[in-house]
Amino acid sequence: MQGGRMNTALKWMPLVAVVALAATGCARPDGYYHDRNVDYADASDSTPLVLPDTRNAQRYRNAMPVPEAAGEFTPADGRFSAPSPQPLAAGRALERSYVERRDIGSDSWLVVAEDPGSVWPQLENFARTRNLGVVASDSSRGVIETRQARLSVSQGLRAGDSEVRCEQGGAAVAQCLGALEQYFESRSASASSATSLAAQRMAGEERLRFEQQGDSWQVVVPLDIDRTWAELSYQLERDFTVEERRELLESDPAAHDFLISYMTLSERNRNPLQVVFSADVRQMSQQVRLVLESSGAQETVLRAENASERAFTAEDQRELLERVSGLLR
Repeated sequence: MQGGRMNTALKWMPLVAVVALAATGCARPDGYYHDRNVDYADASDSTPLVLPDTRNAQRYRNAMPVPEAAGEFTPADGRFSAPSPQPLAAGRALERSYVERRDIGSDSWLVVAEDPGSVWPQLENFARTRNLGVVASDSSRGVIETRQARLSVSQGLRAGDSEVRCEQGGAAVAQCLGALEQYFESRSASASSATSLAAQRMAGEERLRFEQQGDSWQVVVPLDIDRTWAELSYQLERDFTVEERRELLESDPAAHDFLISYMTLSERNRNPLQVVFSADVRQMSQQVRLVLESSGAQETVLRAENASERAFTAEDQRELLERVSGLLR
């Protein structure tokens, strides 16, 4: 009944008034169909949150870090479009184990899903309860020297991760790593926290950053090339498993590169007109080579090179690198 009365009222309303009412609604700054591009163009920085100086710096980090970009990412015509939201990386959506093994060649180590400051007391407890005979212990470097082997903990590639090693004469000790893996698996991920290691306070500070080199993009990783390759290999094997969307085709530890098949975001978002006037009437993936290059003792550069005859723009390159680097955070 209410709808009937409303229709009757509108029926007798003067046409000019109806037009004016409609025009008023559409003419509002935000309108009925709000253009989100304006939000991005007019966005301004808010006052940063200031924490007290007495805080424990190890416990407060960026919950959603934004990678730094050395260069502008603006189309040639100067027009700005609101970016499409990136899908969550499947590798991050999968439930992670508290401790995972990493291997490259004859080298092996463990990745523990806690910061070094929390892993250190667990490593001390392991050495003590296993009666390994501690000869020296240096919390500032995260190293425990025993009669059996050298135990160490260091910052992992991803914020909040630690790398644990057990070595003798510079070589990994398989039996010791196996015992450490079982030990950490039996520990709760909520193990009591300890004072941060002085040498590990950079955890989460210096992370991945994007750099623009001419028309190309690259990612700088603050880790040596072998450890970066091992971590990226592990994550790609878990995440790049979707047929015709993203697949890991080849991996070469000697050359430090990977061959993948990937459907870019621009290809997935082609509109009907683009499909009609294109030689390819269906969505297709293309082959891309992910290349790692050493840029120093503790720095590696990740690049994406087109390995097919299909177009691969700078925007496609950056979109792929953002997805891949998301697996390393």
